[in-house]
Amino acid sequence: MLPKRVQFDSTYVTLKAEELIDAASNRYRITVQVASRAKKRHRYETENTDDPMIKPVMRAILEMADELTQPEILGD
Repeated sequence: MLPKRVQFDSTYVTLKAEELIDAASNRYRITVQVASRAKKRHRYETENTDDPMIKPVMRAILEMADELTQPEILGD
C-alpha cells in the first residue's frame, strides 16, 4: 500500500526562495548553499525516510528561509 500524497503548495516554496535570494548578498553563493544542504538532506532521507513527498531542494529552501535571522547562514 502506497502512502497518500501530501498536498504541497509550490507557491509557498517560491515565495520562500525569493525571500532567501533577496536576503542574500550573493545569489550564486546562496544557490550553492541550498544545493549543498539539499544534497546532505538527500543522503539523510535515503537512510531515514521521514517525509519523502517533499523534495530535498524544497525542504532546504524552507529550512534556510526559516533561518534568515541567523547571519552565519547568509553572510561571510
